[in-house]
Amino acid sequence: MNLRLKGNQAERNAEAFLARHKLVLVQRNYRCRFGEIDLIMRDGETLVFVEVRMRTNRNFGGAGSSITLSKQRKVVRAAGHYLLSLRTEPCCRFDAVLLSGTDGSDIEWIRNAFEGNYP
Repeated sequence: MNLRLKGNQAERNAEAFLARHKLVLVQRNYRCRFGEIDLIMRDGETLVFVEVRMRTNRNFGGAGSSITLSKQRKVVRAAGHYLLSLRTEPCCRFDAVLLSGTDGSDIEWIRNAFEGNYP
């Protein structure tokens, strides 16, 4: 399976996982000049920007270590761009869903994954 298909499958797995935890999909793959947000979801009144990462092995630190400070900044800037399209700015947070294993069935959900890590 090529990387794009694996990435799409990982995002679908993450979306289904979050939906089981009562989050509601707002938008998939939001793209702008600043970057991309894999999933935008709503958790009650909170808007959640979700970065999805999948790694089949942990030889290089696993899925979480692939979310660099540079990537975090891009997601935060893209989220700011998205928020400009809304009439009012809701409470927001940045989550990460990390999938591992050969089939991505091992899922770790980190709420407020970027908290305190960006300017």
